[in-house]
Amino acid sequence: MAERSEKADAGGRARLRALAAVDEVLREPAALELLERFPRELVVDAVRAVIERLRAGILAAGAAGEASAAQAADLTPAALVPWAARLLEAAVTPSLRRVINATGVVVHTNLGRALLPQEAVDAVVTAASGYTDLEYSLVRGARASRQDHVHDVLCTVTGAEDALAVNNNAAAVLLALAATARGGEVLVARGQLVEIGDGFRIRIVGFTAEPALEELAGLAHERDAVLVDDLGSGALAGLPMFAEEPALTESIAAGADIVTFSGDKLLGGPQAGVAVGRAAAIEAMRRHPLARALRIDKLDLAALDAVLRLYLDPARALERVPTLAALAAPLAEVHARAERLRDLLTGSGAAEALPLGRVALLETVARAGAGALPVTEVPSVAVAVSVDGDAEGLAAALRVGVPAVVCRLHDGRLLFDLRAVRDAELDELASAVLTALT
Repeated sequence: MAERSEKADAGGRARLRALAAVDEVLREPAALELLERFPRELVVDAVRAVIERLRAGILAAGAAGEASAAQAADLTPAALVPWAARLLEAAVTPSLRRVINATGVVVHTNLGRALLPQEAVDAVVTAASGYTDLEYSLVRGARASRQDHVHDVLCTVTGAEDALAVNNNAAAVLLALAATARGGEVLVARGQLVEIGDGFRIRIVGFTAEPALEELAGLAHERDAVLVDDLGSGALAGLPMFAEEPALTESIAAGADIVTFSGDKLLGGPQAGVAVGRAAAIEAMRRHPLARALRIDKLDLAALDAVLRLYLDPARALERVPTLAALAAPLAEVHARAERLRDLLTGSGAAEALPLGRVALLETVARAGAGALPVTEVPSVAVAVSVDGDAEGLAAALRVGVPAVVCRLHDGRLLFDLRAVRDAELDELASAVLTALT
């Protein structure tokens, strides 16, 4: 044992001596090409990082008396250049990547929640690529409020007296409480303590009851208090599956002073928080010092404005807002999409087609996601692909491919739920699956 340890130590020292120095790597022709493409400081940092990683690997393996990738690697200056090149490419490539969502969760929190309709994307490009009248009245030639862009349309689609948009719904609730509680107590109904992200999640099912919003409004107003109704999801569309979600217009009509909701859940817009309600309560929020710290930024404001205007025509909103379109798509449409993907995977036109016996259609259940409609099951269809070997490894390969694909695993099979996959993504999805599997 001692002899083997001594040999490992000697081998490690030899490997460390063989490890190229920074200046040796930088003199390589391929490194000179990198210096032409990237700032010298960045290239030097990348080379140093590669060398330090290899040195650490050699030392760690020597201490454990084991072989490692660092010990087996070619440590010549020329061999280290491609490693540095990969680090440099990663450094200058934006880290946010497009993902094909084949999980069946439409508003997937970890995958960016709601997709924006094209109208909102165009509005964001306009706001990002030039100057805009964000806080300027072109008519009066004077300063104005950014809230003017969404105020009227919010009041129109919700029936509220006044409206305010901030950067997310948590901010809307915080601002509502800070502006109206005035340091006093805040009474929270027990039934509202059930859906808080991360640390606390309870679902109450069975014989439960809660007071009607009209009763709470009457109780609050008798005591000169303010009633805040946090809806969270902000469902404005009249979809049958939204029947279990509290309706915005109903909350306003019931007498809630402030109603808050998210822009990027069932509304199908950008990350934003919206507060609508009685003029006095919303005005108190608008004048509170926190309002500036929590204000919505111009890109989200542009997207929210475009999405809200689609709701002026409910039928158009159902057609154009991707979240609504995905949730409302008839099962037959999802089934046809699944058949198309199956054909792409098994058809003769594919370079590496899968055997038909490995690919099957499976009835599944999709979800709205992001805490919305927690008990509502949305019928869906998935393409189930049987694999030989490590299904988790193949799923991981799909996640790091181009484009990235996130799917589900079930009984050792890869499941590609088509509820949230768009028609335009089918060819790319099929290509990614075939590449990973073949």
